[in-house]
Amino acid sequence: MDDTRLEGFIGNLLRAGVLLAASVVLVGGVFYLALHHADSATYRSFALESSNLRNLVGICKSAAHLNSLGIIQLGLVLLIATPVARVGLAAAGFFLERDRLYVLISLIVLAVLIFSLARGT
Repeated sequence: MDDTRLEGFIGNLLRAGVLLAASVVLVGGVFYLALHHADSATYRSFALESSNLRNLVGICKSAAHLNSLGIIQLGLVLLIATPVARVGLAAAGFFLERDRLYVLISLIVLAVLIFSLARGT
């Protein structure tokens, strides 16, 4: 593994992750518009999304049942997961290059990302 191959893998991962996330959000948006195109919008009160769309298990279950909001949320989760996967791939690539300092730095960054995503409210 050399730097050029690692950069290629990371670039392809980022490209694929963003395209996949955008495609999933687009499909969810089309489903949502197909079901709610005639609804009138009211802006008098703000309503949060349902509680099943606030955690990963609920989002996956909702998307599996072809709920349009669940599919949109799943696309956003994929978009957030893309840079996290990039850091993990970088750590693996640096490990294969035997670059211990960058492996350590990448693992620290990955731990901070995972911690902040798990503890975020």
